[in-house]
Amino acid sequence: MKFISESESTSLISHESAFEAVRKALVAAASADAKVFPAVIAHASDRQNTFSLKSGSTPELAGLKIGSFWPDNPAKGRPRHSSTIVLIDQANGRIGAVIEASAANAYRTAAADAVAANVLARPESETLAIFGAGNQALFECCALARILPLKRLHVVARNRDKANEFTTKLLSLGVKLDIHISTAEEACRQADIIVTATPSRVPLFKAEWVRPGTHIAGMGSDARGKQELPSEIYERAKLFCDLPEQSIQIGEFQHVRERIESGEFVLNAIGTVLEGRCSGRIARDDITVFDSSGIALQDLYIGQFLLSRSKVAPSP
Repeated sequence: MKFISESESTSLISHESAFEAVRKALVAAASADAKVFPAVIAHASDRQNTFSLKSGSTPELAGLKIGSFWPDNPAKGRPRHSSTIVLIDQANGRIGAVIEASAANAYRTAAADAVAANVLARPESETLAIFGAGNQALFECCALARILPLKRLHVVARNRDKANEFTTKLLSLGVKLDIHISTAEEACRQADIIVTATPSRVPLFKAEWVRPGTHIAGMGSDARGKQELPSEIYERAKLFCDLPEQSIQIGEFQHVRERIESGEFVLNAIGTVLEGRCSGRIARDDITVFDSSGIALQDLYIGQFLLSRSKVAPSP
């Protein structure tokens, strides 16, 4: 068994490598040969501490990702979130690798946003609105700035001090954008791309604020009850996600599940767009929505990449 520590996986991952790994994962997710099994979302001994298990398999890979959220950790000098990838040896069923991947998970989530935006957003998109000022929002901005000619960023956050801190961190990472701290309405009315990266359980903006041609990515809904986007926007948008059967259970589209299952709304896996089996944006004024609930195949492909670059020898 190989073990890759958090420090090593962090040193190996990048936005470029995460983009390629996640793109492969999203294409695989839309194929008949891959399986993504229902996510398990549970609580620990202390009910405020939660963890999730996301598992899947392809003809080459099988395994799972364990994600945890311990809200009191910052007071102890530790991050709230952690992530561990477990790859199963296909030859014998034993654990082939255990990979600490908390930082890699942030790259992986942002990469899904970037892969979708690369085919759904207008190529000339210059203005991004980001809802949230946490760690994941930083990664989302960096991933999108790498693939699109972004010039302006509107940050929407409940706490202005955190928004200012977010701006400082983003600039320190070398992302050169004209940054504004804005209200939700100001941001949406000017945005070419709207990205939400929060744990919200209520919509963060109104559908009427969204301009024709906008691309929207909901990155935070990964459990029942979470919601960042106004359902009203779906009536005039083209809808996409990482995996439809999961998205309608724990993602943004759980809130319109009946309308999707009845055929009133059409929801397509982004992998079908990447393969050219489904159209994405057709007209300049199309509004596109991508929901990322996060699927196990993303973690397996990220894990495979990290394993291929690791220098760690197997344990005896």
